[in-house]
Amino acid sequence: MIFPFGFFELILAAICYISFSLFRQRHRIVYDWPLLGMLPSLALHVQRIHERCEEVLRETGGTFLFKGPWFMHMDMLGTVDPSNVHHIMSSNFFNFPKGNEFREIFEVLGDGIFNSDYDLWRTHRKITNALINNQRFIRFLARMNYEKLAKGLIPVLNHVGLKGEVVDMQDVFQRLTFDTTCMFVTGYDPGCLSVEFKDVPFSRAMDEAEEVIFARHVIPKSVWKLQRWLGIGKEKRLKHASDTLDNVIAGLITRKRKDLSRGVVSGDDANGVDMLTSLITDQESYSDGFKQDDKFLRDIILNLMIAGRDTTSSSLTWFLWLVVSHPSVEKKIRDEINAVIPEPRLERLRIFEAEETNKLVYLHAAFCEALRLYPPVPFQHKAPVKPDVLPSGHHVDPNMKILFSLYAMGRMETIWGEDSCEFKPERWITDKNMIRHEPSYKFLSFNAGPRTCVGRQVAFTQMKAVGATILHNYNFEVVAGHIVAPNVSIILYMKHGLKVRVTPRWP
Repeated sequence: MIFPFGFFELILAAICYISFSLFRQRHRIVYDWPLLGMLPSLALHVQRIHERCEEVLRETGGTFLFKGPWFMHMDMLGTVDPSNVHHIMSSNFFNFPKGNEFREIFEVLGDGIFNSDYDLWRTHRKITNALINNQRFIRFLARMNYEKLAKGLIPVLNHVGLKGEVVDMQDVFQRLTFDTTCMFVTGYDPGCLSVEFKDVPFSRAMDEAEEVIFARHVIPKSVWKLQRWLGIGKEKRLKHASDTLDNVIAGLITRKRKDLSRGVVSGDDANGVDMLTSLITDQESYSDGFKQDDKFLRDIILNLMIAGRDTTSSSLTWFLWLVVSHPSVEKKIRDEINAVIPEPRLERLRIFEAEETNKLVYLHAAFCEALRLYPPVPFQHKAPVKPDVLPSGHHVDPNMKILFSLYAMGRMETIWGEDSCEFKPERWITDKNMIRHEPSYKFLSFNAGPRTCVGRQVAFTQMKAVGATILHNYNFEVVAGHIVAPNVSIILYMKHGLKVRVTPRWP
């Protein structure tokens, strides 16, 4: 074969250019390749993306510009600088909406609260806030949570404990929070938490959707959009998952409308009612001028289901592992629990309610510490409407994303001190034995600024009731050799679950 004149010269020039480029960057933590930018480095570490973000941001002083492939508009500014977070989330909030690209990536969420901006977001926030703070819902929440612990969680843990079986507590918590969230939102108990451990298509579809949404963050938009158009690869999985979510929610809405038309309700004024009942029966209070059709209800339900099921179950999983891995912390929690239980009822099975857990300061601190180290939503991104200069001095523009790594943020010595990677609930307790307030732009697990999570108190109420109940009634031992590591998704779960043996503490 005869090559045209200059072919070898071009190849040699390209090799020299790439070699010189890599030589110049030999001390850099991330290589910037010609044409491809830093995408190959990202792809190389994608299976440990959260740890990699921590390493890069620590080495670069808390803010790092990731350069994507040329002409792909994938440049991202990663930051854990609290001053940048405060600027973006609070002081210059309206210049940093979720934006069109965010809505495209998270399209499965529809026009719900997590995906919306401006007037629609205000409406969703107003509705969610009104629903959560409604006394009828709060009564319903307390009753449903207690019933699910008594009739779901306790029987399952007793069953696996008496049989000596290994159980995946991450799966147990996912089933628990799926059931309770479905009950809170729709009034129906799907009964996923049972000794049969039945298959849950809706829950599996949520996991599938979240994994594909994560992939959309690291795959060029043109590639995943082509896959979506062709119906192949991960996008095919997302389509199937989205169909499952839509079908299940549509069925719940139809069932609710039929029940209400026949006078069948999930509660009453004394015991409270679920959110969907309130939305349908009291539209004037919750519509805020928007048409309350099935699509509107679908988006509200799905967003609330993700918020209630995923974030709470993730938090409970990491909390349990951290506590049983630190016996001194476990003992302090149990000592605190014993202090609030009347002496005659100390050594017997007990289910805890909100009024009792409000007194458990150390338990609350342990949950805060677990959320700091393992935030359920490990990262989030924004995009500026107009060019801006962040407090750190970095310039940003509408063609780039700004990414907060909450996982890395919780481990920064510059934010939390030299012991930032240690599990120390004490850091959250003041000299007066009260929970220490940390600004939201430093502790971002419940978001910050106008988008601060309206369900924070509900989440803590449920988590502390579950945490106190399981630690008072059972001992947990992680199976020898079980590997605990974060997964690769938009929700921070354990890659291999949390395999444990359970032993009841009381006869």
